[in-house]
Amino acid sequence: MEGTIVKALSGFYYVSCDEQVYECKARGKFRLDGTSPLVGDKVNFAIDQNGKGFIEKVFDRKNSFIRPAVANIDALVFVAANTNPVTDPFLIDRVSVIAEEAGCELLVCINKVDIDPADGLYTIYTGSGFTTLRTSAATGLGIAKLKAALKGKISAFTGNSGVGKSSILNSIVPEFNIEVAAVSSKLGRGKHTTRHVELYDIGDDAFIADTPGFASFDIEMMQTIDKQELQYDFREFKKYIGNCRFNDCAHMKEPGCAVTEALQRGEIQQSRYQSYKRLYELSAQNNFWETK
Repeated sequence: MEGTIVKALSGFYYVSCDEQVYECKARGKFRLDGTSPLVGDKVNFAIDQNGKGFIEKVFDRKNSFIRPAVANIDALVFVAANTNPVTDPFLIDRVSVIAEEAGCELLVCINKVDIDPADGLYTIYTGSGFTTLRTSAATGLGIAKLKAALKGKISAFTGNSGVGKSSILNSIVPEFNIEVAAVSSKLGRGKHTTRHVELYDIGDDAFIADTPGFASFDIEMMQTIDKQELQYDFREFKKYIGNCRFNDCAHMKEPGCAVTEALQRGEIQQSRYQSYKRLYELSAQNNFWETK
């Protein structure tokens, strides 16, 4: 049988197949190969005569992440807000680079718009070519559009703590009943309430994951990106790359730079360019991706 791993816990893998979930163990050959199945993996599995499930094969992955440990993500959904807590666009841009490197779609979900419509964030990311939706988990605004955008995809939810990721998931499918923590008035952020990665089947061949530990979101991947290649992870730069005066233009202070000229004409969002500069300038530091 073939299915998708929707949860991994204490050495057991829970595989969704034909609207049922089977508890499975991985065959010993995976340990010998030094590999482990991940949540999101497409697998072949068998049920023995005693009713025990075993994963026989993991199919080729579209992508995989180390932290959080998840595979085959089609879309990264960044949940942001412009009120208690306010999302720094740099955090979104950092995840947008991860998405480009992994071959994922980035979907920006601006929550709490019943309190603040976040016009600035909305302009930045629609202007940069990203699917950007406004939602309110409190009122239900935009939830149907968000669910429609996830159809047929495995999507991972991330974002700074307190912006309402778990509330959004509960709004999409109320049966989830994911724990929701209050935002600290002193710190201006919430506590992470997700303890492990788990995929939730929301119908329409769609799964969504609430991922713990945003601050460490696949830092290992980020540290492998060469600063000379970073330009290709900013999608709005691509049509200008190759049109600069110098072939090795870093789009920083060089004369005749097509990217900075486009910035001056308003064709590139200022905050996006500032994020590029920040990532480029800090790329030599071992821990710069952990900047809060």
